[in-house]
Amino acid sequence: MEIAVDPRVPTYSGGLGVLAGDTIRAAADMGIPMVAVTLLHRKGYFTQKISPDGQQIEEPVQWKAEDHLKEMPQRASVELEGRTVYLRAWSYRVTAANGFSVPVYFLDSDLPENAEADRALTHHLYGGDAHYRLSQEAIFGIGGVRMLNVLGYEGLSRYHMNEGHASLLTLELLGEEVRKTERTQIGDDDIQWVRKRCVFTTHTPISAGHDKFPADMVLGVLQRPEIEARPDLFFTDGQLNMTDLAINFSHYVNGVAKRHGEVSQKMFSRHVDSITNGVHAGTWTSEPFQQLFDKYLAGWRDDNAILRNAVAIPREEIWAAHLQMKRQLLERIKQQAGVEMKEDVFTLGFARRATAYKRAGLLFHDPERLKAIAAKFGPFQVIYAGKAHPHDQEGKDGIRKIFEAARQLKPHLEMVYLADYEIELARRMTAGVDVWLNTPYPPMEASGTSGMKAALNGVPSFSVLDGWWVEGHLEGITGWGIGVDEKKLQPDGDRTAQDAALLYDKLEQAVLPTFLNNRDGFIDVMRQAISLNGSYFNAQRMMQQYILNAYFR
Repeated sequence: MEIAVDPRVPTYSGGLGVLAGDTIRAAADMGIPMVAVTLLHRKGYFTQKISPDGQQIEEPVQWKAEDHLKEMPQRASVELEGRTVYLRAWSYRVTAANGFSVPVYFLDSDLPENAEADRALTHHLYGGDAHYRLSQEAIFGIGGVRMLNVLGYEGLSRYHMNEGHASLLTLELLGEEVRKTERTQIGDDDIQWVRKRCVFTTHTPISAGHDKFPADMVLGVLQRPEIEARPDLFFTDGQLNMTDLAINFSHYVNGVAKRHGEVSQKMFSRHVDSITNGVHAGTWTSEPFQQLFDKYLAGWRDDNAILRNAVAIPREEIWAAHLQMKRQLLERIKQQAGVEMKEDVFTLGFARRATAYKRAGLLFHDPERLKAIAAKFGPFQVIYAGKAHPHDQEGKDGIRKIFEAARQLKPHLEMVYLADYEIELARRMTAGVDVWLNTPYPPMEASGTSGMKAALNGVPSFSVLDGWWVEGHLEGITGWGIGVDEKKLQPDGDRTAQDAALLYDKLEQAVLPTFLNNRDGFIDVMRQAISLNGSYFNAQRMMQQYILNAYFR
């Protein structure tokens, strides 16, 4: 539903879109014959501003598709409620250094031949009511297959659906197969033909991330004979569950980390494999570290596994590269927020979608304990960023509470919240802070990728043991874990209070003493984060696993 191909093309909201962009960049590097489809989102997600007291203010995104994308002459169409909605596609080519490129097509219904309401169906990312979303996802899934056909991409061997938003493509493939064989009945062979071609990746264990639509709405909007002929294939308890549809019509289903695969198996009551996410090393490695890797790790761009030898890079050069990025980040903060932070002060970074389960405020759970730690080691700094969905009041309240807590903690702690988190700011933050903080409520973090980006720049993670960090965490070697023994956790226990206590203990007993009193030891953790995590949690390894386990299985 969202793909981040370029910071100037704001058709994404966060990690899922950035991951899609990294997937495509890795495919281009590896010469994988792939084509990608998404929606144009002329109105984007939104531009975030934050008031001095922490109130999020949403403003429309301003951008022009024609400035960055190429309009294709071909047209496709879908039928919604008996109306024909015409579609065009805008093209962007993701081109690797080797010259190989992967085309990305952005579907757009904003055409003069469409009714006004239909023209707006591709305007907003994750916007509108259920009727708008169903219409939008019909354009995405059904219209996406039809657009690929008119663009000449016939006979594709696999369709990879990321989240359930695209799952109506299975309906279109099923219809194509039935029409091709000139039959009116859907047979088991038709279903198996679709399953053989479809792969599904689920990215969230949160129920709100799985769209559901009432049967009467689906029948009224889509008016497809396949659904009327076989409602058992599409409806459960009177609803179309987009995730169930994708799962039922896919031969391979995976979660995005080992633990997430296990959680998803319990959610969906069927086998769910796992392929842990990765990030595009060439994109997320900062310039100073790229220069270091070029000097000591020749060929790392073509073979990210070579980064395992980063443990041999001299400590002083690792630290010098880190300080370059820290200065750049602090300069960005001064320009953007008017806040002067200090280079020699320990700095934590936290940047996530602002929603309740991410627990951005966990650090401030016990202000007095934080003050005591600051009194012992000296003041430290925290840099925050992240947007709350416009309808997520709890997420917005979380941002405001961070501002309130920071005011109470001055001068023990200096906090800045950077507005409008996007790719360029993410590159600065993941490379410029000293330690990357992540505090989700387990097991709700499907994977998380920001800590992987930080690792490529020698920034260790300090994280709750969830998502990818369960696999990447080696205590005191690649970073530090915040974990409650699940067997000792009481059913009525306060998980957040226990996690906060563990966070403070680890900050006081391990993270700060290592950073302040054992600089060589801290730089060793930095090198090991690159060597053990950067060399594995990258999109190149991820794509190799998709090729072997999903695409050609």
